[in-house]
Amino acid sequence: MPNSSRPGLLRQPDFRRLVAATAVGQLGDRIIFLALPFVAVSALHADEFQVGLLTAAAAAGSLLVGLPAGAWVDRMRKRSVMIGTDLVRALILLTVPLGWWSGRLEVRWLYAVALAHGVLTVFFDVAYVSYLPHLVGRGSLMEGNAKLSATRSVTSVGGPALAGPLIGLVGAPVTLLAGSAGMAMSGLLAMTVRKREEMPEPRGRPRLGREIEEGLKFVLKHPTLRSIVLADAVFNISLAAYQSMLLVFLDRQLGLRPFEVGLVLSGMGCGALLGALTATTLSKRAGQGRVIWLASLTTCPLTAVMPMARPGWSMYAAATGLAALSFGGVVRVVAQSSLQQALTPDRLMGRMSATTRFVAWGGIPLGGLLGGASGTAFGAAGTLWIGAAGMTSSVLPTFLSPLRTLRGSPVETAPEPAR
Repeated sequence: MPNSSRPGLLRQPDFRRLVAATAVGQLGDRIIFLALPFVAVSALHADEFQVGLLTAAAAAGSLLVGLPAGAWVDRMRKRSVMIGTDLVRALILLTVPLGWWSGRLEVRWLYAVALAHGVLTVFFDVAYVSYLPHLVGRGSLMEGNAKLSATRSVTSVGGPALAGPLIGLVGAPVTLLAGSAGMAMSGLLAMTVRKREEMPEPRGRPRLGREIEEGLKFVLKHPTLRSIVLADAVFNISLAAYQSMLLVFLDRQLGLRPFEVGLVLSGMGCGALLGALTATTLSKRAGQGRVIWLASLTTCPLTAVMPMARPGWSMYAAATGLAALSFGGVVRVVAQSSLQQALTPDRLMGRMSATTRFVAWGGIPLGGLLGGASGTAFGAAGTLWIGAAGMTSSVLPTFLSPLRTLRGSPVETAPEPAR
C-alpha cells in the first residue's frame, strides 16, 4: 500500500482539520477555475485574446506581490493569513453573480476579480507552504505533502464534475456562488486548527528590501533550488499558454458542452489523484531528485495529443494525455515541495516559498498573454502545440542539475546562509 494512503498524520486532529479545510477550499477553487473563464467565453462572448488576458490577470498576483509577500508572511502567523485570505476571496467572488444579476457585468469586471483573487491567493499559498513544517514537523513533510496533494486531487475530480452540470443548469456566473462558499468554508475550518505558531520575533527594524534580497539570494544561489524554480518557470509559462486556449478548443472546435468539459477536467483530477497516491513510493524507488525530472519527461509530451483530437474517440485519447500530465505534475510537486521545505531554515520559509513562486509563477501572466496572441494568430490548436513543446522542454534545468542523480531525501534543514 502506498505510504500516502496509510493513516499516519491523519491520526493528528489538527492535520485532519487542515485536510478538511484544504478539501473544501480546493473544491471551491476547481469550480472557480472552470466557471470564471466560462463566464467570459459563454456569458460575455469574449474573444481569444480577452480569454488569454483573463488568464494573465488571474496569475498576475505572483508577479505583483510575489516577493514582498514572503517577507510579510514571515512576520505574521501563517494560520491567520490563511484564514483571512480565504474569507476575503469568498467575498470578492460574490461580486460576479451580483454584477450579472444587475446587468452590469463586463469583461473588465472579470479582470479585476481575477487579479484581486490572484493577489490574495499568493499570500494564502505562501502561508500554507510555510505552515506545514510547523504543523507536522520536518520528518513528516513528504507524507504531509502527499496526503494534502491527494486531497487536492480528489477535489480536482469532483470540482469540474460538479461545476460542469451547474454551469449548464444555472449558468457560469451563478456557479461562482459555489466557489465562493467553498472558500468561506475553508477559512472557517482553518479556524478550528488549534496549533498556532508563536508570533515571529522582530529582528530589529524590519527592512523589506533587505529581507526580499536575502530570500532571493538563498534560492538563486542554491543549485538545487535554482534548478527547480527555473524548470517551473518554463513549465508554467507554457502551461498558461496551453490552458488559455484549452477551454476555447474544447468549446469552439470540439463543440463540447459544459458537462463534457467538466468530465475532461475531472479526468485530469483522476491523474492527479493517482500521482498523489503513488508520489512517495515513486520518490523512494527512483530517488527524490531524479523523480522530479523523470515525471516531467515521461508525461509532458502526451499533451500534444489534444490538438490532434476531433469529435469522437480521439477526444478520449486526448483527455488521457491531460490526465497523464496531471499525474506527472503532482508526483513532481510533492517531491520538490518536500525537498524545498527540508532545505530551508524556518526563518526563511516564507521568503523561500514567495521567491520560488515569484520566479516560477511570475511568467504565467506572460504565458496567458502569449496564449491569447498565439490563439489569435495560429488558432487554439496551434497554441496547444506550442504549449506542449514548451512544457516538454522544461525538464532541462532539473536534468542538467544535481537532481539528475540525487536519490536521498533530506530531513534536516540546510545551514543558515551567511548574512
